[in-house]
Formats: sequence, structure tokens, C-alpha cells
Amino acid sequence: MSLEDQWREIESSLPEDWDDARLALTVHDERTADRAAALLGPVNPGRRGNDLRFYTARRGAGAAPITIRRLLARLDAEGIDGELKLLATGETVASPPTQRATFAASWEAAVAALPPDWSDVYCEVELTSTDYLERAALLLAPTNPARYGGKPAFRFRCSRVFGYGVDDAMARRCLARLDDAGITGTFDVLWALADTHPVATQGPVWYFGGRSV
Repeated sequence: MSLEDQWREIESSLPEDWDDARLALTVHDERTADRAAALLGPVNPGRRGNDLRFYTARRGAGAAPITIRRLLARLDAEGIDGELKLLATGETVASPPTQRATFAASWEAAVAALPPDWSDVYCEVELTSTDYLERAALLLAPTNPARYGGKPAFRFRCSRVFGYGVDDAMARRCLARLDDAGITGTFDVLWALADTHPVATQGPVWYFGGRSV
């Protein structure tokens, strides 16, 4: 059975309310494992010998199911054989509220709600007034903040272990600076990744509105 068909079979067996799934691909020929890892590069697979592990999600962070299908079809096209297994799946659950009175406290609540092995987050700071934009941009400068849309807000990436984005300690420090300056608003983690194992890359690349972030 082709790898694409194996994925279709796994996908059809998932519960109706599934949210994410962890997959393992065992490549039959060790000589093709390097090529398989390269073709699966967009999903940042972790590798140990002939085994490649990666993640898919129906919404938010993680490669979409259709992306998994297309990548596996590429492996099929190059004659790479293997066995695809479902390791675990998660159901959609309500996220606990993380908004607090200050930016720093909201950061701590949001991080506490993440899996213990989280590695990357994409965050948003929304300000209560456009009057704060210039000052907030200066205080958030170490996070490389970016504007999106018309609302008074900044977004930035944070990387706890490796890869792109400010480290978690500096992210919290910058948010505390907003509090100290009397700037008000809300803080949210928009996307998060956990248990990531990049292969010959610095880490995941996310796309929002057709551009990488």
C-alpha cells in the first residue's frame, strides 16, 4: 500500500472531533531515509535511524492533513517504501482562560497552559489605544514585533529551545516593561508547537497571510 493510501486509511479512522495527530514513518530502505527526511522537511520531522516522526493538525499550528497527503505522495513518486503508523491523537478541547490584569501575568498563565515540552509560540499583544503604539514598539523591540491588520497590535515569535524568535525570558521581560510603562491591553498565544525535532533546520516556519512569520 502506498504511503498516501496509508495516510488516507489512518485519517478515516480518526475520531470525528480529532484535532491533532502524531505520526511515525518507518522507511524500509535505510539508504532512502535521508531523502525521505528531506521531502518531509516542511513538517520538520524528527529522525532516529529509519524512523521519522511528525505532526499534523486540522487547525492552528501544525501541518494540515492535506499537506501530509501531498508530502507522502512525493515519497511515493520517488519509490520510497515504508510503514506509516498513528502514534497518538488529540481531541479538540477548550483552552483555559489566560487573560490577567497585566501583560506579564497573562504571559505566565498562557505558558502554564502549554505542554511542558513546548518549543515555539506565535504571540500577539493588542493595545487598548493607538496612542501606545510608538512606545510599545520601542519596549518590544527585542522581540522584533510586527504589525498585522488595522488594529493596534503587535505580533512576535518566541523560541524556548532553538530556532527563530526571542527567548522566553526576554519575551516576559519585554511584556513586563509594557506594564511598568502603564501600557494596557491583552496578550494571547496564537499558535504553539511542542515536541519538535528539526532535521537540518533551525526550526519551523509558519505562514500567515501568505508571508512567513
